[in-house]
Amino acid sequence: MKKHHSVWDAIEESSEEAANMKVRAELMITLQERVKRQSGTQAEKATKLGLNQPRLNDLLRGRIDKFSLDALVNIASRAGLRVNLQVRKAA
Repeated sequence: MKKHHSVWDAIEESSEEAANMKVRAELMITLQERVKRQSGTQAEKATKLGLNQPRLNDLLRGRIDKFSLDALVNIASRAGLRVNLQVRKAA
């Protein structure tokens, strides 16, 4: 049985796709937490993030397949977050 480092390694076809999904998932979780802590209606939160309400709903429901890494970085920036990328040699 092959040992996987993460769930993404197990379900994605390539290590590149798994790496992309790991970063997207981390960003999405951080954004979900940030949005949930903010006051206001969903419509107000969506406007602040430059999204429409259905798009914010996709984010809050974790529909990761609907968001590219670029889109999540842009949303994070509008949410007042700074994204840092750390690259290390693979194990």
